Amino acid sequence: MKNRIFVVEDEPAISDLICMNLTAAGYEAMAFYDGEAVQAALRDVKKCQADLALVDVMLPGADGFQLMEDFKRADIPVIYLTAKGDVSSKVKGLRAGAEDYIVKPFEILELLVRMEKVLERTGRMRSVLTFRDLTMDLSKRRVTEGGREISLKPMEFSLLSVFLKNRNLVLGRNRLLDLVWGSDFCGETRTVDVHVAGLRKKLKAGTAIRTIPKAGYMFEDDSL
Repeated sequence: MKNRIFVVEDEPAISDLICMNLTAAGYEAMAFYDGEAVQAALRDVKKCQADLALVDVMLPGADGFQLMEDFKRADIPVIYLTAKGDVSSKVKGLRAGAEDYIVKPFEILELLVRMEKVLERTGRMRSVLTFRDLTMDLSKRRVTEGGREISLKPMEFSLLSVFLKNRNLVLGRNRLLDLVWGSDFCGETRTVDVHVAGLRKKLKAGTAIRTIPKAGYMFEDDSL
């Protein structure tokens, strides 16, 4: 089952871009374009089930700050996405109960990482990732493909999880080093190439890892 994310954004182009990238990253995205639409959905027990809400502050109807109490009652954590970058607005949002506050414009990869941290911190992160006949259980650190268990080295496992969480996004080698090995890692980017080669050798799904010349790698998922 995928994590369901509410995207509350009144600009259709921005909303579509966020939803498209969330879907590519393996999430289920549900878009709302004004505060009143969200409030109506939250009153419906079936519709109000979500793991996280990405909320713009400046919305028609009820604004993002006013919606916080509605999300609290529905037990849905909130990340604010807004052009209001002044300190007072950030403090107001965090004091109101937001898990994070991201100022526009932002990089999609940064948003995905921050979302993941909030989902992990609140115990809502789905622990199983799938692609074709590959299943990756993050909690048990177990990978199977076609019903057969695949033995991966620790860093191969972490690298595969990053690819599966960021499908159809180009990830540079330096960015992959930060995400998998940590910002303190002093090795060379060649380390990424070696571990990608290992995944390609061990997994049929490894063919989905595309090399993007002069850019890095992308895990291609045509089903999204």
